[in-house]
Amino acid sequence: MDADRPEPHDETRMTEQPALTFSTGLIWLIVGGLLTAIAVGVLIPEAVTGLPPRWLPWAAAIADVVIYALMFVARFTVPVTHLRRRLGLLAIGMLAIAAISLASVLIVAFAAVTPVK
Repeated sequence: MDADRPEPHDETRMTEQPALTFSTGLIWLIVGGLLTAIAVGVLIPEAVTGLPPRWLPWAAAIADVVIYALMFVARFTVPVTHLRRRLGLLAIGMLAIAAISLASVLIVAFAAVTPVK
């Protein structure tokens, strides 16, 4: 390659995806909001019905909302000069919301079907 030409980007590599390199972050907030709404929509009925452990769905729902709020803060406070850091933080927030919600739902589901002696 010529010294004047930049390296070609391989968009099939995870670190070169446009959502992690060039996005403004708005799509992460939209999808994160939808994920949070769906998660809270599943967790709150679990909490209201009193499935054991009773505190877990509430804690997971609160954690999801707090993480989404932190995503919002990261989107508007991390400067454009650190775009990859901003997008990385938004991606980590999405993964955290998904992981917390899934773990909580699975724990409550297994606890609900496990007989207590």
